[in-house]
Amino acid sequence: MKPAKAQYELIIIGGGAAGYFSAINAAERLHPDAKVLILEKSSRVLGKVRISGGGRCNVTHDCHDPKRLATHYPRGAKSLIGSFHRFGAEQTIDWFTKRGVALKVEPDGRMFPTTNNSETVIDCLTQAADRAGVECATSQAVTKLQKSDDGVFVLTLKSGDTLTANKVMLATGGTRAPEGSRMAEALGHTTLPAVPSLFTFHITDPRIFELQGLSVDPVRTEIVGTKLTAEGPLLITHWGMSGPAILKLSAWGARQLSEQDYRFSLRVNWLPHQSSAPTFDQWRDQFGKRSVTTRSPFTTIPKRVWERFVAAAKIAPETTWSQLTRQQRDALIREIEAGEFTVTGKSLNKDEFVTCGGIPLKEVNLKTMESKLCDGLYFAGEILDVDGITGGFNFQHAWTTGYLAGCAIAEYQRTL
Repeated sequence: MKPAKAQYELIIIGGGAAGYFSAINAAERLHPDAKVLILEKSSRVLGKVRISGGGRCNVTHDCHDPKRLATHYPRGAKSLIGSFHRFGAEQTIDWFTKRGVALKVEPDGRMFPTTNNSETVIDCLTQAADRAGVECATSQAVTKLQKSDDGVFVLTLKSGDTLTANKVMLATGGTRAPEGSRMAEALGHTTLPAVPSLFTFHITDPRIFELQGLSVDPVRTEIVGTKLTAEGPLLITHWGMSGPAILKLSAWGARQLSEQDYRFSLRVNWLPHQSSAPTFDQWRDQFGKRSVTTRSPFTTIPKRVWERFVAAAKIAPETTWSQLTRQQRDALIREIEAGEFTVTGKSLNKDEFVTCGGIPLKEVNLKTMESKLCDGLYFAGEILDVDGITGGFNFQHAWTTGYLAGCAIAEYQRTL
């Protein structure tokens, strides 16, 4: 197989955040005659950008230290430190700001466009791509990726048409979508199997039944029998529990929880920064005649949640603080500080979830994102075996790897 001169200098397979960012950064630096094409199998590009953060797009996290930034990635942390030195959160903020996207920092460190609208980010990326001359074709699935004897890549589309390129980037997203994995494997790579990384817990328990929408912040969560623990807000949902205190656990324990078929015991400390016993003693002294269920003594625990704890401790509704027995008091403390819940499965947040797995980092040059096994093949984003916890970290990885790959591809052409 010896095709004629390649039609494109670079073809990117995948029109998500990483694909777009690599296309822009390559095209802005390549020779004006060099053609760059994005192929997206769905009918719309930047799908995850559109739905991220409830439609607001959590662009990055306000963490400017590369070493600290890397600690937010359950897989790939050590390998990312050098990458973040070259293009981290500070550079991301600067890139978007210079292109008219003002960002704001929320109390938890997440950063969003001041418009609170993901379309602001989408418009920025698509306009930058247009200015740089990037072509984009939607509803174009690639069924086969090959490399000819003279080093040119040949892409076969679902329509039967073929395209050729000197360089190809795989930015197909998480390996739950098997196309990217199959193409990488056909060119000599291995892939680690995909399992969900950010997901919520299925819990059926009378203590949280019909309390959906209520949140407690902060709580500390842990998987019983493991070293997995997390802290942050917890949200009660229709199906169980969500929020950062749950999503962090799911990220760090992605493979382990998959091996357990998502069935395990979850322990929750609803009051992680104080002991409840002194407050109980104080309320006994000051509000002895008041019913225990009347009011939550803790500002972070809503009254409806508090009432469930009291019931779980087998304390009758009419019991006053002065009537509370030592046994009841201890049972209530256990409910608050070490309540256990049986998890029976997981739920994914629509399409806004992340996978653990993908191309092993040892098979990639992390300075350029080029394959060590196939010259001219590059990777960016979630197809790599890297995933972050919730909070803008997965988008930051997309921007970082897209930037490094795009710049490296352009630099290579300049040396020819």
